[in-house]
This record gives sequence, C-alpha cells and structure tokens, in this order.
Amino acid sequence: MLQTRVIPPAEGAYPSPLLIKSLLLSGHRYERTREIVYRDQSRYSYLTLNERICRLANVLTEAGVRAGDTVAVMDWDSHRYLECMFAIPMIGAVIHTINVRLSVEQILFTMNHAEDRLVLVNSEFVSLYSSFASKLTTVENTLLLTDTAEKAADLPNLLGEYETLLAEASPNYRFEDFDENSVATTFYTTGTTGDPKGVYFTHRQLVLHTLAVATILGSVEGLLGTDKVYMPITPMFHVHAWGVPYAATMLGVKQVYPGRYDPELLVQLWRKEGVTFSHCVPTILQMVLNAKAAKDADFTGWNILIGGSSLNRSWYEAAKAKGIQLTAAYGMSETGPLVSVAHLNDELMASSEDERTAYRIKAGAPGVLVEAAIVDGEGSFLPSDGQAQGELVLRAPWLTAGYYREPHKGAELWAGGWLHTGDVATLDSTGGIDIRDRIKDVIKTGGEWVSSLELEDLCSLHPGVREVAVVGIADPQWGERPFAVLVAHEGHVIDARTLKEHLKPFVEQGHINKWAIPSQIALVPEIPKTSVGKLDKKRIRLDIIEWQSTNSAFLSTL
Repeated sequence: MLQTRVIPPAEGAYPSPLLIKSLLLSGHRYERTREIVYRDQSRYSYLTLNERICRLANVLTEAGVRAGDTVAVMDWDSHRYLECMFAIPMIGAVIHTINVRLSVEQILFTMNHAEDRLVLVNSEFVSLYSSFASKLTTVENTLLLTDTAEKAADLPNLLGEYETLLAEASPNYRFEDFDENSVATTFYTTGTTGDPKGVYFTHRQLVLHTLAVATILGSVEGLLGTDKVYMPITPMFHVHAWGVPYAATMLGVKQVYPGRYDPELLVQLWRKEGVTFSHCVPTILQMVLNAKAAKDADFTGWNILIGGSSLNRSWYEAAKAKGIQLTAAYGMSETGPLVSVAHLNDELMASSEDERTAYRIKAGAPGVLVEAAIVDGEGSFLPSDGQAQGELVLRAPWLTAGYYREPHKGAELWAGGWLHTGDVATLDSTGGIDIRDRIKDVIKTGGEWVSSLELEDLCSLHPGVREVAVVGIADPQWGERPFAVLVAHEGHVIDARTLKEHLKPFVEQGHINKWAIPSQIALVPEIPKTSVGKLDKKRIRLDIIEWQSTNSAFLSTL
C-alpha cells in the first residue's frame, strides 16, 4: 500500500459518521409537505414521517431493544415498513427483513440464525408466525401491524398494536451517533442447495449505496428525481426494495406503498397518485400488464426499472406498446443491490431505435464507484472486448463483506479480493455489462455452450409465447440438451415443431447454432417462480424429470 500523507484532524474536528439517520434529515428539508401514501388507507407528510419514526424509536426502546439487537419485520410494502427501515437501525439495532414467501422451515431457520429479539408481525401473518413461534430460540416479544384496529390475542408475547403504541409514544427522540461500520440490516438469500445465507450491510455501506442509487438513477431520464412519484413493486424484504426507499426519502420524493401486490390496485394507484417511477422483476411487470384495469390504460410517463431476471425484447415491446418505458438494471442480494443500469450515452442516443432497444435490455454501465471485470475459471482477467465471456466479478464500497456466521462461504464469495457473482458476462470497451447466463444455467451440448437467457429471449419473440424458461437436461449422447418450458397466450397452440420453425431463421442468421434448438418442450399453465418472482429453474428441472417419467401430456417432442 502506498505511503501517502495523512494529516491528523484538528482538535475538536468532528468525523461525521455515515449513518442512516443522515438520509432521513434531508427529505423533510427539501419537501416538507410531500406525501407518503399507503394503498387507499393512509397518507401523511414528510414531517409526520419523521415524527412517526421518533415515536417508533421510543416504542422499541421502551420494549427493551438495545443497540446491537436484531428486530425482525414480517409485513407487505407499507409506510410502516419504511418507518422500520429507518427507526430500527437509527437506534443502533439491526433490522431483519423477513422473506415471508419462504417455507415455514426456512423462515424459522433465518430467525433463529439472525437471533431476532423482537418481531413486528402483520396481522395477515399471525397464523403463519404462531405455527412456529414455539421453536424460536431468541425472540422475546412481538408487535402487531394491522390495517384495522383488530387485536390478535393468539400472537405470542404481544406487546401491543403498532398504531396504538405509536400514538402513546413521544414524538421526540435523540438519535445518537455511533460507528458507521455498525450492521444496520440483514436478510437471507436462498440458493440451489443448503440453508439460506445471511447477507448484511452496515450504515456506511447503505449510505454510500443510497448516494449511488440517487446518482445512477438520476442520470437516466425519467427515473428517480425530486419531481417524480415513486411506487415500489419489489418487496421491501428483498434487498431493501433495491435500496430505492432510502434514496427516495433522502430526496423528499412522493412515495406510494401498495401493500400486498394486487395488480388491479397497482394500476389504480398508478392512475390516482400519478406514479412515474417503479421497479420490479419481469414477472411482476407481466402481472400488471395482464390486469383488467390495464386493458385500456395508456401508461405513458411510467418508467420502470427491471432487474432480478433478464429483460427480453418481447417484454420490452409489450410494455412500450402500453406507454411504459423499461430500463434494465443489474444487481444481486450481495451487492446491495444496484451495480449497473442501461444508461444511454450521446452515441447511443444518436443511434437507431433498434440499437437503443438492444442496449436498454442489457445490464448496462457500472454505476459510480463500481469496478467490474470478468475472469476465467482460473481467475485470470479477460479482455473487455464485448466477445470474451467469463464470470462477472465486482468491487464497490457497499458490497456485503460476507455471510453472517459463515466465514467459509464469505471467503468463497470474495475469492481473490473480488465479489464473485456467479454470472457469465461480457464487458465492452466502455465497461458495459451484458449478462449471458448464470454459470449454473449455461447449457453444454455436444461440447458447445448455449445461453439459456439467449434462447429464452428468442423463444419469447414467437407471438404465441407468453412466458418461457429454458434449462439444460441430461442427454446420454450430447451431455445436455436445451429444454423449453412455455406458457402460451390464450388461443395459441405451440409444439416442439412450431418452436423449431420459429428458431430456424435465427440459426440461419448466425444468432444461435442448430443444436441450440430444443428437441423437446413442455406447454404448461404456469412456470414455477422463486419467492422473489424469478424463474425457479431448480424446480423446473425436477418437474421435467417427473413429466418425462410419466409421459406427461405437457410434453411435445420433435
């Protein structure tokens, strides 16, 4: 390390730690009267938000929560969740955002592993929580979250109801300073094998990520800015709703929280509240577009950031036809999550519409403070020429430093001093990222590599395909063969031969090789998804084995 000049600070100079409380201060300075909206049930100003966060801090402190304790939240996207995302870490505790879509066994594991002390439970999850509460090893008390004044006598160790307790608490609280490297948030990410892994972020990391989110999204026309109206359609339990609520609050943006995702209500909120910016995974976008309320709607002015899964051209065009401008982004649970966004520079803006579309659906340019590289299987760096493919590795000041209580897995994540994403990608000469596939999802057939994402994109261009997933299945002759699972649009019938005829022109044009065409497909009513709306390829592979063993009617073979 270089021996540089470091001058000791003057006596009394204050170091100003990077703490989440600093993000809260600016919002009401800029826009005191801007609203925080919850469904059709609640709306209040930023001044009230600050007051409610102070009240919640007093409730938590009175309940015995101390610095370093972990407080869990089981709720849908709400104003209460936003208040928890600030109040809990601001008193020095850690907020555990529970993925309520995990199995009972997984939720129980994560809560015991995180050593939760207090749990805030939405009334919709009381039955779920009560089913495993007796097996929790560290939880001492619960607090009820509800949209009504109902009580839940069967909720174990109940301290009271959220709104009642807030109304009784003081609206003033002095939030102390502390070490910016203190853990602020934790949540659990699931993989293909083993128990969920605990990802955690410090105050310093979240403040820097928030500043980066504001900068990155603010540099893309139509996304996040002080004059926008923001509604998340990504769960707040999933990487802090991509960190955007922190940035929106810092900027004083009007925020609309939809609770449980009801596609009809989402469209109504968009129309009533004038929503201009959202973010979601492609499957949620499809849910919105298929809503009855969306049938005759013109969504012009609604900009949606798409991440979590690959954005294919058919989804892009379907949204565009309804007036929605989509922009792809890239990140993962371990990265906070935002890493890159499809930013159109002057050169791209001067290009054709087709070229701009091709770029908008890629992962895009790394954001400020992000270093990206690609490496081969031996860890050697590959050129950024748009051709060489390797694993994408990253560095940024907000990437998780490891997995909670699993140092060995953390060391694997950070092998060689770079965070390993598990994604196959290329980098172009400007550093632009193009994700080609997950390492575990690349299909090797006859000694050649086939991208499942590229095949999904091409299959989706068939007018009869509503949704598609492609996986590799074992083959005695070729090692693996691509297998496509399709959901057809109403009134369309697709079989393996139809799909082959659709893909043949792409072979002739050199986009794919002929052995990439699936010789077997399954036409199903629904494709399995993970708890955060991604294609569940582990489950899909198991389903295919079952279909093949039973000669299922879903199957079609060339």
